[in-house]
Amino acid sequence: MTSDRLDVDILLFDVFGTLFDHDSALAEASAGLGEKADALASLWRQRQLEYSWLRTLMHRPADFRQVTEEGLDYALAALGLPGELKAPLMATYRRLAPYPEVADALAGLAATGRPLAILSNGSPAMLQAVVRAAGLEARFTARLSAAAAHVFKPHPLVYQLAVDHFGVPRERLCLVSANGWDAAGAAAFGMKAVWVNRKDAPLERLPTEPDAVISSLAELAPLLA
Repeated sequence: MTSDRLDVDILLFDVFGTLFDHDSALAEASAGLGEKADALASLWRQRQLEYSWLRTLMHRPADFRQVTEEGLDYALAALGLPGELKAPLMATYRRLAPYPEVADALAGLAATGRPLAILSNGSPAMLQAVVRAAGLEARFTARLSAAAAHVFKPHPLVYQLAVDHFGVPRERLCLVSANGWDAAGAAAFGMKAVWVNRKDAPLERLPTEPDAVISSLAELAPLLA
């Protein structure tokens, strides 16, 4: 990691866990979950990510919504929760709540004149729905989905989507992600990477590290050259 300012042309944002709180999907269904709510949130997210990585390794691509549903199916079964919870939980995933600082932070970053874009595992339909529900559509010049690469992050082909779309060298791009493994993947690809460490987690033990670590998107603008 470096304490130097980031000299980049374009900011790319992960979505789930970075801009939007995936745990907020459980808020509307919490009454039916009881003491298992936290366990469901954790296991659902864990299986969602693991299935995305395994599908990439097995060359079995799928829409990220399908992967999300499969992770939820497993989590509900593992915790002995009724399958009837699946439909309302998946519906809330289309309108996840943004983190409190997101709207103001994006407005400030847009004022720097740099294009802001999304680079996410989410399917195009998922990204459109969640961004529209939050009223943030106008903030992004592009919504790039891993679906176009037929693999999921941290595969290099997903990060290459941004290089191809914007036509700039990879080192002029910066990925901002709350997933440490995603930031490491972007850094391995040759992008700049900022890890939004919202939960004070330890650094991932991977070959590459992020260029900067922040605890909130509100801390990003001062890092830009």
